[in-house]
Amino acid sequence: MSDEGALLFARYAYPPNELGYCGPPDASALLRADVPGGIARRAREFEGAWCYLEFLAETAGVADPLDPYVVEAYWIGNALLERADPAALVERMRDRFRGQSGGTWRAAGDAARAHHSFQVFDVYPWAGLLGPAGNPTALNVLDRCRVRTGEVRAVEGESAVVRSRPLVWDRDRAAVTAGPALCETVRWSIGGRSLIPPPAQGALVALHWDWVCDVITEDQREWIETLERRRLARLPAPAG
Repeated sequence: MSDEGALLFARYAYPPNELGYCGPPDASALLRADVPGGIARRAREFEGAWCYLEFLAETAGVADPLDPYVVEAYWIGNALLERADPAALVERMRDRFRGQSGGTWRAAGDAARAHHSFQVFDVYPWAGLLGPAGNPTALNVLDRCRVRTGEVRAVEGESAVVRSRPLVWDRDRAAVTAGPALCETVRWSIGGRSLIPPPAQGALVALHWDWVCDVITEDQREWIETLERRRLARLPAPAG
């Protein structure tokens, strides 16, 4: 298993694991950059993400689901996603997620992608719970659970002020969209433990829940934002 890929996985997997949404107990073990082998073993217990990583590794022709290029494809996006067969992905998911209620992934067709945004907006049931008025709880979960981009405005100890665009409910179109940019306070470290150096003012970053996952490039920001726009454009009109 790749140490680099394991650490990259941990940067994005830690926030929901800390909140108890996915993965094994003791999320703090994901912050052990000095023990990447332990992180790699824990990664297998993220049943949803691991399914995508295995699928992408097979597409790439590599044996390691934690190959850095594979991990980047799932959390951020890269050209590997376009090589993956959507029909094969859906078929794989019919077995892995056969007990999953809700979601629109079964009818995704050629739009299925082995990317975290697909898991958030098509597999999880939250998009279907928005309703005709944009249920605030569902909208908040979608907003926090997605990987989003932002720009660091200030760093204060183990926290950072980041300007990013939250998801909002467009009442005129009865649809979810990215709203105006706002500043939010997020963490990049906890108890002196982190997987990244302190982010610099002006840095582009990827965020997951209330956590700065990594400093990213312009190309990576484009992948994250483009894939999200595609998913939002496909959300079914709410019943009402």
